[in-house]
Amino acid sequence: MTMCRGIRGATIAEENTAEGIYSATRELLDGLIEANGIIEREVAAVYFTMTPDLNAVFPAAAARQAGWNDTALMGGTEIAVPGSLTKCIRILILLNTDKEPQELVNLYLRGTDALRLQGVESI
Repeated sequence: MTMCRGIRGATIAEENTAEGIYSATRELLDGLIEANGIIEREVAAVYFTMTPDLNAVFPAAAARQAGWNDTALMGGTEIAVPGSLTKCIRILILLNTDKEPQELVNLYLRGTDALRLQGVESI
């Protein structure tokens, strides 16, 4: 049975520039696509968030560069929580799939796996 399931990922941009944000976002997005066998027509929507220190460009533009022109994309800025990661980009892909949750691969690059170790407060 087809369900809408979430796939999460995060990475760190090397710098607050268009190239730094595009490069980090593309690496993460490409990794999520490959690890999960994602095809665009199965994607319901993608949410991109960035920490407040990244403001040079929207990371969602990297999905458009990848050819995702018919996918709903949304971007947002995370709140500045003391002690949180800096230059962090997160992706939440809502995917219509027959796969079970345990079959989906979340991907945390460049030290962002610390987000999963912090517990509920890190979402």
